[in-house]
Amino acid sequence: MTGPELIDNPAGRQEEERTPHAGRAHPGESAAAHLLLPEVHEFIEQSEYHELRRLLEELAPADVADLIDDLMAEYDRAEGAIAFRLLRRDEAADVFSELGADEQADLIEQLGADRAVRLVESMDADDRAAFLEEMPAEAATRLIAQLSPEERQTTQAILGYAPDSIGRLMTPDYVRVKPGWTVAHSLDHIRRYGKDAETVHWVFVVDLEGRLIDDLHIRTLLLADPEALIESLMDDRFVALSATEDREEAVYTMNRYDRTAMPVVDTRGLLLGIVTHDDIADVAEEEATEDIQKLGGMEALERPYMQTRVLGMLKKRAGWLIGLFLVQVLTIGVMGYFDQQLEAALVLALFIPMIISAGGNTGTQAASLLIRAIALHELERGDWQRVLGKEMVTGAILGLVLGALGMGVVMSLHALGFAETLHAPRVALTIGLSVLGIVLWAVVIGSMFPIVLDRMGLDPATISSPLVATLMDVSGLLIYFGVAMIVLRGTLL
Repeated sequence: MTGPELIDNPAGRQEEERTPHAGRAHPGESAAAHLLLPEVHEFIEQSEYHELRRLLEELAPADVADLIDDLMAEYDRAEGAIAFRLLRRDEAADVFSELGADEQADLIEQLGADRAVRLVESMDADDRAAFLEEMPAEAATRLIAQLSPEERQTTQAILGYAPDSIGRLMTPDYVRVKPGWTVAHSLDHIRRYGKDAETVHWVFVVDLEGRLIDDLHIRTLLLADPEALIESLMDDRFVALSATEDREEAVYTMNRYDRTAMPVVDTRGLLLGIVTHDDIADVAEEEATEDIQKLGGMEALERPYMQTRVLGMLKKRAGWLIGLFLVQVLTIGVMGYFDQQLEAALVLALFIPMIISAGGNTGTQAASLLIRAIALHELERGDWQRVLGKEMVTGAILGLVLGALGMGVVMSLHALGFAETLHAPRVALTIGLSVLGIVLWAVVIGSMFPIVLDRMGLDPATISSPLVATLMDVSGLLIYFGVAMIVLRGTLL
């Protein structure tokens, strides 16, 4: 079965033609788009490409990507390629960027070398770099070699930055003006070249050498006197990102200054490109997902859950679980060391789960709060003392409350006959003091470890919830038995 060619945008076709036609619902989400799958399949089977093209034009790029993904998964890869070929070139690039890495590779194989090169060239530079990075090295090298010299240079420049750097996010498609231009000349320039820019909301002012000297919102130009010079509108205040900085810095900075686009410069101040809000939204989601997965006690997945194979899942999860499992051996060692005390006072063993959970839960709370505070740049470099002081006060209050509750539990269980002992008041005091000490230690561990890791240049999310809980299991038992030997000496011990 053969399909239509990859269609370019016809000359003179206006953007208004891309709006949805009346009379058909616009799905708006992948679940709704999935309902169109049988209709799309039937169009392809009957070779009704004109009707299929009209249907696809009514959908958002993300919904089209979902349809193509479903076609390739439930019917045939060739059907997905046929539907893709019906898209105009600019739409095809947007849809291609929404597909997963495996689906992108399948489409490239179906389209053939010539069409693949045309498609890759039509993508935004940042999306193109992200796609080529996912491809096998040999295939990526062949594709890069077939790009036009200009596109090849841009792509290779972006690929030259570290994978998690802002340089990989930036696009070279932006509008720049000179300070000596008039507003009228600048607006004419924007009309001429703005259609190829990622955004025209912000216009960047550069000197003769290409150094960034200011940025202006498009509103400023639209409301200014046409004969006014750009330099008369400048306030010489702007914020720029460094191409070598971590991409998390772009998320923080754009959120702080409430920007839809920000310039990216090198060490000399030369304007290299811009980063836009849509790229930052993707990064924020990826970073949040990565932190949540690390907090769960595993390495972050490189692909979505459903696209991760079982072997890859095992690699990400087994190492942490094995490590935590072995650390728990220390808990056995602690209990073995105090086996005589446990034999002399079996009632102490009844309250071990309650003691351990108090420490693990408290430490996990503190760690989660500090990890998020560090991610949001809420802490300054010298704030660790204030953090420790705040957590100690909080821990003391929580410890007193939980300790008093623990004492009440001991006395209640003794009265009900579930934990009878001749020295119930002393056992209750042991539990209360142990909980107080363990909670205080837990807030120290949970709050200071993320700060220490951040100072070392490591990801604070590495101190995951299971790790905190496991450390508190060991140290909590030491505190518990240490308090018991002091309080119960001469009675049960």
